[in-house]
Amino acid sequence: MWRPDLSSSPQDYSRNIFMKKISLALFASLFSAPVLAGPYVNVESNANYTGSDYTSRATDLHIGYENNVGDLAYYIQGGKTINAADGVDSESNISGKLGASVSATDKLGVYGEVSFSQVEDADNNYATKIGAKYSF
Repeated sequence: MWRPDLSSSPQDYSRNIFMKKISLALFASLFSAPVLAGPYVNVESNANYTGSDYTSRATDLHIGYENNVGDLAYYIQGGKTINAADGVDSESNISGKLGASVSATDKLGVYGEVSFSQVEDADNNYATKIGAKYSF
């Protein structure tokens, strides 16, 4: 389990402060009244396996904003991603997503997303997602 080292660098101190702010925002969002638009906290963890062997996990700690403009629903979010590969120390980087969805018909919705992730000592990662959802 990760534990902060209080004798470490100012960067580690800033990371600890950032994590406390994320925790506070998450706690506040759990006990606040639901709203249809506005700020939110999104914590998402994606684990990868090859067969039954764990290979890595990416956990997003994002703060975002969502709203609707007519039939268009959109969101933007960003924050830290903690990457933990099997047998390697965890690292964190900046990441974000921008997405939207629109109802094409009463039963068909179309959505899309663009995301990025900053990688230290390497090229940044970018991804896109597009899809449709049909409800019966």
